[in-house]
Amino acid sequence: MLFFFLPLLCFLSTAIAGLAHAAPTVALDYGTFRGKFDGNLSVTFLGVPFARPAVRFTTPKLPTKLHGIQNATEFSPACPQQLLPAPFPVPPMSEDCLKLNVFAPASAKPHSKLPVLFWIFGGGFEIGNAADTEMRPLVERSILNGEPIIVVTPNYRVSAWGFLAGKEAQNAGISNLGLRDQIFALEWVHRQIAAFGGDPSRVVIGGPSAGAISASLLLLPNKRFNPTSLFRGAFLLSGSPFSTGTVADGQSTYNELLAANNCSEAKDTLDCLRRVPFDDFKATVDNTTNLLSYTSLQNVWRPRIDGDVIIRDPLLSVAQGKTAKVAVMTGDADDEGTTFAFSSTNITTNDEFVGYVQSIFFPKATPAEIAHLATLYPDDPTQGAPFDTGLENQLTPQFKRMAAFQGDYLFTGARRFLLEHISKRQNVWSWLNKRGKDTPVTGAGHAEDVPIWFPEEITSSTDFVPVDALINFVNTLDPNHSGATHRKPAAVFWPRWNNLTSDGSPSLLTLTDSAGINVTSENFRVEAIKFLYNLLLKEAEATA
Repeated sequence: MLFFFLPLLCFLSTAIAGLAHAAPTVALDYGTFRGKFDGNLSVTFLGVPFARPAVRFTTPKLPTKLHGIQNATEFSPACPQQLLPAPFPVPPMSEDCLKLNVFAPASAKPHSKLPVLFWIFGGGFEIGNAADTEMRPLVERSILNGEPIIVVTPNYRVSAWGFLAGKEAQNAGISNLGLRDQIFALEWVHRQIAAFGGDPSRVVIGGPSAGAISASLLLLPNKRFNPTSLFRGAFLLSGSPFSTGTVADGQSTYNELLAANNCSEAKDTLDCLRRVPFDDFKATVDNTTNLLSYTSLQNVWRPRIDGDVIIRDPLLSVAQGKTAKVAVMTGDADDEGTTFAFSSTNITTNDEFVGYVQSIFFPKATPAEIAHLATLYPDDPTQGAPFDTGLENQLTPQFKRMAAFQGDYLFTGARRFLLEHISKRQNVWSWLNKRGKDTPVTGAGHAEDVPIWFPEEITSSTDFVPVDALINFVNTLDPNHSGATHRKPAAVFWPRWNNLTSDGSPSLLTLTDSAGINVTSENFRVEAIKFLYNLLLKEAEATA
């Protein structure tokens, strides 16, 4: 008899083991999706549609009903990308790209109510996709810490597909489509994340670079949604609200696309652009200026004021205190501008620097204002970026000067302007990354600190202080306080930005090489940044 039961016992044990490792599924109100176990502790659902397949230059729509179990085990193609010079990769892409990924603990159930990080990829509003940042190690670290989180990474449209401007885009209600995609994905999280074990009332938004700028713009007043109804915190890595023009300012680029695609004489030019075959249309977009062109940070594909998604210049909203009252963590690299100074290496004299700054960044400023700005960013390589490297890294005669100016213009200055206003009424923490100073030419450059917060794997050599601070923040809205029941203290106490240091300056958590972490004063380039942002605010007020 024993021999009879042995095969049956083997069959049952195999079946039970198979059930234990069966692929996870989740039932949403429009379809059921099959994900996969990934690593020892987490599950992933990849390429889940949060909207129906996008038609070029239309707003996102609710997904249609899907029948049967949908496979969600592979990343979806990226939204169409603008071609940038090497080494920027060209991923598989499709206009059917409004999909997202969910990374969750394997133990999460619909009643778990776990906090959620909603991560918006970067790429200068021209490239990037939801698979850019490895999220599984962060989730697994959160589980080991006893404060598990869920991470959602959505795709959104970029370049011309996401930020077409001009009166035609304004009249059709398709301005800032990339931001509209992000909002639509956030609304999806509000409706659907409970099925994955998440709590829609405990969402923190964030991103690097353009993703951080996007998240910061979602803090501002708009006519689409109430920010505090969809998230309660923001983690901004190298990006803050920035001064930008109107949708009408993009008319010349719209007209260029019309001419390049033989649509100038069409009765409905927007419909004509929709009908251009994908490869042909992409080729014309690739020929427009990009983030690495001579105009650099003044790229043509960017969020713009439309009176709807962005109702006024972002600097005015910040200055007027019209920002969502949520907790914020934000920081920059020390040498943000070096990456963007490569496109203007033909600028080699003081006169050329002054002319470039006036024509590209401040065409309405007076000669006296530009002259004063030039003295605040002096023709002295020891004062340029990479900072604190003396005469080293001076690629061309004006390179370090240009890098210092551009880094403050869009990153360091924008962060400080935001913090000076919102720190008066909400909790904010800020950091400065100085790791990588020995990197030739770029130093501690733009977005080089992403792996510090999101390591591709968690090992014994990983510096857990930043990672754990982020996990704490997603859980408790305070980088110092754990959401675990044992309430373990943070390894380094991180004071709020407006907790002044001994010299009366705001506090920065500063990351240095060899995993150094300490608190320093935000007391650098104070006069220069103040003048720079007073000038930007003056121009925003003049055009409001």
